[in-house]
Amino acid sequence: MSQHIPTAITLHKQQRMLELAFGEGEENCFKLPCEYLRVYSPSAEVRGHGPGEEKLQLGKEDVNIEKIEQVGTYAIKLTYDDGHDSGIYDWNLLYDLSRNYLSYWQQYLDRLAAAGHQRKVIGSE
Repeated sequence: MSQHIPTAITLHKQQRMLELAFGEGEENCFKLPCEYLRVYSPSAEVRGHGPGEEKLQLGKEDVNIEKIEQVGTYAIKLTYDDGHDSGIYDWNLLYDLSRNYLSYWQQYLDRLAAAGHQRKVIGSE
C-alpha cells in the first residue's frame, strides 16, 4: 500500500474543520468536520479492540480540535475539546477518511438513526 502524505494540514477552528491537502489540485484537498474525525477516531475507546466492539459516539456535533501534534513522520495526534486525545491518525487513515468522507459520514448518520439518536444541527450545516 502506498503512503499518502499530506502536503498541508490546516485547522479552521471557527468552522470546526480540518483541511488536508495531499498534493496539488482541488481534487486532492479535503475539508473534514471535527465531529467526523472525532467519531472515526482510531482510538480503542471508539473502535474497540476488535471487530464488533466499535462504540457509537453521541453528542459530538460541536466538538472542536484544540491541538494537533505530529507523531514521527507518519501521523498526527488530535486533542479535542471534549477531552478525547487518544488515537493516532496515520497518513493513510487520514487519506482514507478524506477520500471516503461522503460514504463514511452517511454510515455514521445511519448508525445514529438506528440508535434513535437525533443529531443536533450546528450553525449552517
